[in-house]
Formats: sequence, structure tokens, C-alpha cells
Amino acid sequence: MIISLIVAIAQNGVIGKSNGEMSWHVKEEFQHFKNTTLGFPIIMGRKTFETLGKPLKGRLNIVVSKNQSYKTLFDDVVVESSLDKAIEHCKNINSERIFIIGGGEIYRQAIAFVDEMIITFMKFQAEGEVKFPKINDGEWKRDKIKDHELFEIFRYLRKS
Repeated sequence: MIISLIVAIAQNGVIGKSNGEMSWHVKEEFQHFKNTTLGFPIIMGRKTFETLGKPLKGRLNIVVSKNQSYKTLFDDVVVESSLDKAIEHCKNINSERIFIIGGGEIYRQAIAFVDEMIITFMKFQAEGEVKFPKINDGEWKRDKIKDHELFEIFRYLRKS
């Protein structure tokens, strides 16, 4: 199973606001996210899920919450108490690939072990308090996938 992380990062390192909100809305970047993750399980923290307001279609939505009694209004959303348990759930259903989609705390936990990162670098600064963890360039092989007017997309593969 390939464990991927997908994120969009502003020039100043911001990935979102502390209340879970996105710091920008760029339609083409959202389309890239959808096209990349469609058909695969996505793992996110509770704040990220609550900001979305509903499960993302065409994907198994897994929410990580330390609150053991946390429930959503959606029967098809899986809630797990840790990132490890969420990944284990995906292994148990034989997922070929999963995507970790945020937020900040989930990314901090995941960056140490993911196989791949698909990172969109926005070509502007953004307001927000949540930043992506520092990337150790020595651990990754980086390839540019696409260049758009407002962002560039890179694929990072963990060096063996």
C-alpha cells in the first residue's frame, strides 16, 4: 500500500487557518486535489473534516479524532482514534493507495513515514497560522509535475 500525503502550501509556509478554514480558493488547485484523490481513501483530522462539512464524494473518508466518543452525522465516514489506526483500517480493506489530506497535526505525524508527497506550491503568500512541517530535502527525490499560473505541483518520493 502506498501512503501518500497531499497538500497545498503558500509561499510563507501557510496551509490553513487555526479554525480549520482554507486560506485561499483556487479552482484549478481544488480540481487537481479531486482528480488525484478520487477513488482512494482519504485520512484527515477532525478540524479538517468539520471544515469540509461533509464527506468528499468518491472516496472513503476517514477522520482521526482523539475524542473516543466523536461521531459524525454521516454513516459512511470512518472515525479512528489515531493516524496509525486509520492506516491500519486501510490495510485491512486492501487499499492500494491512501491519501493523508491534513491538517497540520496529521501532517506532522505523517511526514516521517509517508512514501510520497504531492505538494502544490502556491505562487502567493496567504493568511493563516497552520504551517506545513519542514521538509528534509535529503530524504526526498523531487520531480515537477505541472506548472500553472497560480501554483506548481511537485511529487516527492522518499529515497530508499
